[in-house]
Amino acid sequence: MNDEKGRWLKERLKEIRSFGGYRAGETLGRAAQRSKVKPSEILKLNSNENFFVSRETLTQLLKEVVEEIDLRIYPQEEEREIKEALGKYLGVPSKCIMVESGSDPLIAFLSSLFLERGEEALSVAPTFGIYKHMVDLRGARYLSVPLREDFSMDLEKILAKVTPRTRLFFLCSPNNPTANQFKIDEIRSLIEEFPGIVIIDEAYGEFADYTTVPLVEKSENLMVLRTFSKTFGLAGLRLGYTVANPDFASTLSEKAQLPYPVSSIALRMGLKLLANIEIVKDAIERLKGERGRLIGELNAIRGVTAFDSQANFVLFQTEKGSDEIYQALLEQGVLVRNLGRVLHLERCLRATVGLPEMNEKTLAVLKGVLGERK
Repeated sequence: MNDEKGRWLKERLKEIRSFGGYRAGETLGRAAQRSKVKPSEILKLNSNENFFVSRETLTQLLKEVVEEIDLRIYPQEEEREIKEALGKYLGVPSKCIMVESGSDPLIAFLSSLFLERGEEALSVAPTFGIYKHMVDLRGARYLSVPLREDFSMDLEKILAKVTPRTRLFFLCSPNNPTANQFKIDEIRSLIEEFPGIVIIDEAYGEFADYTTVPLVEKSENLMVLRTFSKTFGLAGLRLGYTVANPDFASTLSEKAQLPYPVSSIALRMGLKLLANIEIVKDAIERLKGERGRLIGELNAIRGVTAFDSQANFVLFQTEKGSDEIYQALLEQGVLVRNLGRVLHLERCLRATVGLPEMNEKTLAVLKGVLGERK
């Protein structure tokens, strides 16, 4: 490699190293090393996974999938079939849907298509960190507008941030980590007034009061991201999709997307669960019921303030330091997410809504560390 090429590579690597990156939830193995608790005995409540779709059900469906497919050949009709099944599930034409191996690759894909070096993407703060990471990798500018103290978005300030180089707006709704869903009227106004593409990330959409999917057919600049990782319990298989107006979605799918973006196994598993949608709907209702109970029980503990949630996790604040609470939970086999500061709130943590027995253990440990009920 000549000096000029070497210099270019070194400069690019230096730039990439300067990015904040994205830190995924801690693994069971690493948590076990720090807690002296066996991985199999740790309750994993740090990554917003869904335990209400039973492991036994998913294992049985996966066995059926393995028997049905030939792994030696590329996916055949599965992509078309899942688009049709998703169209029925969502009440939109199948041409409105584009599938991908999870919503994170979709965020990367859209960033690569619609952001050039020096252009801008907007979002709110705090929110899902992958947006900034993908924008940084494009060499584009990531700008954010803080949420209000009640976690609502400030539409006036958002629109005031727009410049001639603004191309994308990312909105996680329900938002991670605040767990609130933004008002539909404000989202409609955002779609109408924002000059670029509005990407609504509905990873937790099925746990919330409404979805923006019905808006896509009449909105040229709206893309709604969904995933099978949360609602359907398929975090380990990586399957996601975009819903947009038919021209937008079909153009990207046919002209911009790489062939075979999703494995046969992931597509077939998605189809199996859509064909057994009552299993998923039952899991959603049970999770929402347990979510309400968990929030109530957390708020009954002295030194804890839990916030309302439209997602499958709960944000809560403690009177003791979040580092101390996090470690105390971990040492007794409960792994949550240590957030620290969230907007004006210090000492915050986030916990997945687990099965009742999981939540009971979490509550018991918190009571032991912080004291009994208020």
